Amino acid sequence: MRKNFWRCLAAAIVAYGTGCWSAEAKLFDVTEFYLDNGMQVIVIPNSKAPIVKQMVWYKAGSVDEPLGKGGLAHLLEHLMFRGTEKVPGSEFNDIVTNNGGVMNAFTSQDFTAYHEFVDVSRLELVMFLEADRMKNLNITPEAFEKERDIVYQERKQVVENNPTAYFGEAMRRTLWQEHPYSRPVTGMPDEILNLKLEDAVDFYQDYYAPNNAVLVLSGDITPVQAETLAKKYFGDLEADQSESKPRTDWPKLDKTSSTKLEMKLPQVNVKRFVKSFIVAPYAEDKEQAFAMMVLSAYLGEGETSKLYRKLVEDDEIALSVSTAYDFSGRSYGTFVLEVMPKEGVSNAELEEAINEAIKEALDDLDLRELQKIKRKMLAGLQYLKDNPSDAANIVGALAASGLSVEEIVNYDKSVEAVSLRDIKQAAQVLLASINVQGILSPMKEGR
Repeated sequence: MRKNFWRCLAAAIVAYGTGCWSAEAKLFDVTEFYLDNGMQVIVIPNSKAPIVKQMVWYKAGSVDEPLGKGGLAHLLEHLMFRGTEKVPGSEFNDIVTNNGGVMNAFTSQDFTAYHEFVDVSRLELVMFLEADRMKNLNITPEAFEKERDIVYQERKQVVENNPTAYFGEAMRRTLWQEHPYSRPVTGMPDEILNLKLEDAVDFYQDYYAPNNAVLVLSGDITPVQAETLAKKYFGDLEADQSESKPRTDWPKLDKTSSTKLEMKLPQVNVKRFVKSFIVAPYAEDKEQAFAMMVLSAYLGEGETSKLYRKLVEDDEIALSVSTAYDFSGRSYGTFVLEVMPKEGVSNAELEEAINEAIKEALDDLDLRELQKIKRKMLAGLQYLKDNPSDAANIVGALAASGLSVEEIVNYDKSVEAVSLRDIKQAAQVLLASINVQGILSPMKEGR
């Protein structure tokens, strides 16, 4: 299963390029309703092709795991494909595939999502399958042992044998201190091996319930049809009445923390500079969140961004530059700058060049530049919304991150409302935030 959540929605949006944007155009034609059991349902009609994407987002991720049970949310994601009494073993996968559909899932720190993309004639089938495993998952000891071993092996392959991932974990531990975000979604090897079947059952029973989930249906379906089918397949599922809900108690961080981390590892061929900042998520500061989105787009999203042009094209000191703002966290958000320097550039030269480039970019920011980047962001949204799969990802991610349907529909207006002053203030907040600066270099660095 795919593990990486759409890490930064704003970066993906901008990547789709330019086009025409009408201020009168409606960004998303979204309808929302709730079932009696508390399940939120979001419908995004698109009749251009007879296809539908279904997504179920559970508001539970690795931050909800008990201490010492790292990897549990991810392991349960795997186990969700191991069957129920009605659909035993791996029949879920076989049924979707044999009916021409594709499916997958991913686990993040804050939530877990499952999705299927099918012909509209197969929508009822996949709705039955998702509703069935929401309440009737049958975790056998054999399935548990097998999937735990798979998760453990994945951890070794993706992290233990990957110097970039190893470096990333060290960065997160340094940045997040005692916060649950410091722990990897994969879990640590010893944690994975010590997980028990009852751990998975408890997590499933605590968090996998209709009143802790968002159902997104995007494609050739009307709101009336969606409501009828949602009631038919999900409406009779019982809501969770327990007190086990997604956590909201977060450790306080040292707000003066600013740390540097340098690592040299084998199998690294090119130096990499990464600077991560802790900033407010959308749920905490909506206006600042949109300002951070526009700031990220301006600084380092795409080859027309200011830092790319300065460091790659003008100064020719870097091979690549990127920025990304992730506003989806329940607790905090993150803003990340990554630079891959050219060979022969020292750490000191690189750091000085980056600082100068950021200062120059902020000094050059004016109303003309601001309008240009906002037009690009909004044009990218137009392209994304026309694809049912992309639309489901966007709207689902925004809803799971705390945006109301009204805020999602008016997403474009919120981008347009960002002022020059908002950007300048966001930049000041960013540069004064908790941060860690890391440099990953080849073990035999000839520089």
